[in-house]
Amino acid sequence: MRLTSFIPLGENRKSYGIVTEKGIIDVGRHLAYQYADLKAVLAANAMPSIQAFCNFPANYLPKEVSFLPVIDNPNKIFGVGMNYQEKRHEFNEANPAPTLFIRFADSQTGHNDFVLKPTQSNELDYEGELAIVIGKAGKNISQQEAMSHVAGYSCYMDGSVRDWQHSWFTAGKNWPKTGAFGPWLVTSDELPDPHDLAIETYLNGRKVQDARTSGMIHQIPALIEYISTFSALSAGDVILTGSPGGVGKKRTPPLFLQDGDTVEVYVEGIGTLRNAVRSAETYADH
Repeated sequence: MRLTSFIPLGENRKSYGIVTEKGIIDVGRHLAYQYADLKAVLAANAMPSIQAFCNFPANYLPKEVSFLPVIDNPNKIFGVGMNYQEKRHEFNEANPAPTLFIRFADSQTGHNDFVLKPTQSNELDYEGELAIVIGKAGKNISQQEAMSHVAGYSCYMDGSVRDWQHSWFTAGKNWPKTGAFGPWLVTSDELPDPHDLAIETYLNGRKVQDARTSGMIHQIPALIEYISTFSALSAGDVILTGSPGGVGKKRTPPLFLQDGDTVEVYVEGIGTLRNAVRSAETYADH
């Protein structure tokens, strides 16, 4: 299944549903009294309740909703840096351990919404990534059991404000609407091998990142084992698995996101996450 979170245009309510070729089935309309959002569905192990709606008629076309981040209120978002060899070479990274940082839920935005270039920065960089959504809580999860804790996968544009990304990444990763998440979650049963997917980023139609997830240094089971050793994972938590090489900061000349740009992240088997870029000043005027 493909699951998404959204707000129907003209309605003042959040919902969630199933994405089909004919549109979006509004499951939240029927189940919100039991499960407020997708995170609650995962926490209650209630995916069968969602599946019961698969043959319902679609309620909305994609153009008739505002997409939210797939999980708009995760308890935790863990980012993994330097997880592709080309990226490590670009940044002269030698430490073999996973490089982790935290992204806050309120720094996210959804598919087709704006990514915001901060007023205080001229170095907003693109980073296309595969996102993991945790479906089953756990702590001290072994690599052998790790994949059973995954609900599914999505695309992520993990924007980095480079001139605020000092020795500690957090300041560069948590500006409003710099982390785009979507357009939907593809459940793990439909994507059995997440370690052999094309991952590409496009800036104004130009391909700027091109890799396969087979190039991850630390694969998903290892990441889940490592993170869950020191921090319990909850349903709805998100792990960003790292961005390949080709980021704007390391190009000559550097290539940063500007007002009016369009950035797209494509992951094979999932789809394309698309966002326009707006400066914070322009957005504030509206």
